[in-house]
Amino acid sequence: MITRETIDKVFETARVEEVIGDFVQLKRAGSNFKGLSPFSDERSPSFMVSPVKQIWKDFSSGKGGSVVTFLMEHEHFTYPEAIRYLANKYNIEIEETEVSQEDKIEANEKESMYLVSEFAKSYFHETLLNTEEGKAIGLSYFKERGFTNETIAKFGLGYSPESWDAFTKEALGKGYQLEFLEKVGLTITREDGKHFDRFKGRVMFPIQSLSGRNLGFGGRILTNDKKAAKYLNSPESDIYHKSKVLYGIFHAKQAIAKQNNCYLVEGYTDVIQLHQAGIENVVASSGTALTPDQIRLINRLTKNITVLFDGDAAGLRASVRGIDLILEEGMNVKVCTFPDGDDPDSFARKNSYEDLVNYLENNAKDFIQFKASLLMNEANNDPIKKADLIRDMVVSISKIPDRIKREIYVQETARIMDISEQVLLNTLAQLVQKDISEAGKKLKQEQTAFEVVKNEPQISQEKIDIVYDLERKILEMLLLYGSLEADFDDYILKANEEGEMTEEKETNTFKVFQRIYLSLQEDEVELANPIFREIYTDLINYYHQTEEFNIEHYLMQLSPEHSQMVTDILMSEEKELLHNWETKHIYVKTKTQNVSQYVSETIISLREYLINKLILDLMNNFKAEEENDSTEIMATINDYNKLKVSLTNKIGRIRSTYL
Repeated sequence: MITRETIDKVFETARVEEVIGDFVQLKRAGSNFKGLSPFSDERSPSFMVSPVKQIWKDFSSGKGGSVVTFLMEHEHFTYPEAIRYLANKYNIEIEETEVSQEDKIEANEKESMYLVSEFAKSYFHETLLNTEEGKAIGLSYFKERGFTNETIAKFGLGYSPESWDAFTKEALGKGYQLEFLEKVGLTITREDGKHFDRFKGRVMFPIQSLSGRNLGFGGRILTNDKKAAKYLNSPESDIYHKSKVLYGIFHAKQAIAKQNNCYLVEGYTDVIQLHQAGIENVVASSGTALTPDQIRLINRLTKNITVLFDGDAAGLRASVRGIDLILEEGMNVKVCTFPDGDDPDSFARKNSYEDLVNYLENNAKDFIQFKASLLMNEANNDPIKKADLIRDMVVSISKIPDRIKREIYVQETARIMDISEQVLLNTLAQLVQKDISEAGKKLKQEQTAFEVVKNEPQISQEKIDIVYDLERKILEMLLLYGSLEADFDDYILKANEEGEMTEEKETNTFKVFQRIYLSLQEDEVELANPIFREIYTDLINYYHQTEEFNIEHYLMQLSPEHSQMVTDILMSEEKELLHNWETKHIYVKTKTQNVSQYVSETIISLREYLINKLILDLMNNFKAEEENDSTEIMATINDYNKLKVSLTNKIGRIRSTYL
C-alpha cells in the first residue's frame, strides 16, 4: 500500500495544469486555463482549470475535481494507478507500507509476469516487422485485412515464428525465468523437460487491461491445419482472467466515455477494423461468451451498449442470451445487425466513415424490437410458439432492475405483440416472485406519486430552490473564505441610562468558518440537503482540526460524489470567465470584497426563510385548532413576525454599512 507521505508529496508536487495539458489543449484565460471538454463533443470551451485552486471543472458534463480525479475520469485509472502515474511523471519515489513476506512474494511474482508479457509483446511485434518470415506471413496477412502501419503499431500486432521454441530461447537468453514464461502460458514444458512455444506460427493480438498493461494474447493460425484451433488464447493466470477482460478496452475507453456508448463485437479484427475506420468506442469479448464482469467493466465507462451481430441467424440466436446479462446490470441495450454475408470487419472495409456511422445509427434497434423481429421469424404464425416467444421477451424484461423501465418495456412489448399489458404485467409479477395484487398496488402508488410530482405547484419548487441556493452559498463561503478573518457587526439590545432598550453596534473579529458555525449552532439549523449536510460537517471538522484550508489535501479525502459537488462550487466564479464578459465591457464582481457582508446576508436570509416556514406551519395549525386553544399559537406567530422584521432590518443595516 502506498504510504500517506508519498500521496501527500504527489499532491504537493503535481500541477493540475501540467498534467491535464498532456491530454487537453489549454489556453490561458486570465489566471485560469480553458479548453474543449475531453468528455463530450463541443465547439465552445466549457472546460476550466484553476492553477491557483489546483482543481478542474468540466461544465458540459458536470465532472470535476483534483489532478487525481482527472486521471481517474479521463484515463479510468484506479486511485493507486493515478498516484503511480503522477509519481512517475514527477520522479517521486513511491514508498509503501510494510507488507508480509507472502504478499511481497506474490507482488513480485505478478510484476515478473507482467514484465514477461510485455517482453513477449515487443518480441512478437519486432518479429512481424523485422524478420523475413514475419513480413512474408504475418505482415502480409494484416495488410490483406487492410490494416495500416499505424494501426498495426497502435494495437501492437505481432507474429510468433513457425519454430518450436524460438520465443522461449530468446526470452531465456534475455534473462527471463522459465517459471514465469510458464505461468503466463507463453511456454509449455513437457514431461521430458523439453519446452516449446504455445503460439508458434500464429499472428498475435496482445490483450491489454483498462490501464494498458499487457495481460495475455490471442493467436490466429494461418495454415489449414485441422488439428489446431483457429484461435488460441493465453490460459488463465494471476494476471489474465479472460472473463474479466475486454479486447480493445484500453484504446476504446476514452471514446466510450465521450460518446456515452460502447459497441460490442465478437472478434479481434472486428475491433481493429472499426477502430481504423473511425469508430473507436468498440470492444470484443475476447473469444468468450459475454460475462457479468465484462459488462461491469463497460458499466464503469457508460450505461449504453450496442451489440453488433453479423447476419448469421444461428449465431444471432446464441448471442441473444448475452443481452439478458446486460439488462441484469441495469444497462441500456441496442442491437445492430449487418447484411447477410457481412460482419463488422468486412462492412467497415467496404464503407466510408460517414456511411458506417449512418448505418449504425439507423439500424440500431431497441433490444425488444430486435428480439421480437428475430423470434417472430421462428414462430412463423404458430400460436404456441408465439406464446413461448412472448414469455421469452418477458423473461428478458424481468432482468431489468429498474421498475419504471420494466413497465415501459412491457408497454412496448404489448404494442408490438398485440397483447394485453395486464397479461404481461401478471406474467412479469410471477417471474419476479411478487404477489400480483401487491405489484399492482405499488405500481398505482408509483403512478400517483409521479402525478403528484408532475403537478406540484411551481411555488413549491421555488421554495426548494431557495433553500438549495442558500445552503450552497454557505458551503461556497466555507470553501473559498473559511480561514479568512473578517469584522462582523452585531446589534445588541442594551439598556440606556433611562432604562430604555436600544440597539448598539458591536464589532467582533471571527474567522469565516467560526462565524458560520456559531450562527447555525445558535439557531440549531441543520442543512436540509443531505449531500450539503455531509460536506458541511466534513468542512467544519476539517477547519477545527487545521484552521487552514488546503484544497488538494481536502479533496483527497472526499468521495467522487462529494468531490464533484465541491469542485462545482469552487469553480462557480470561473464559469463566468467562459463567456468572456470583459471583452464585452461587462465586469463580473467577485465576492472577496465585503466577505463579512456576504456571510451575514446569507445566514440571515436562511434564518428569515426558515422563520417564514415556521409561521406558515403555525398558521395551518391555527386554522385546525379550536378558538379557545389557539391563543398560544397566535402569540408565537406574533413573536416570529417581530423576529422576521428584526432580521429584515438587519439585512438593511448590513447592506448600508458596506455600500
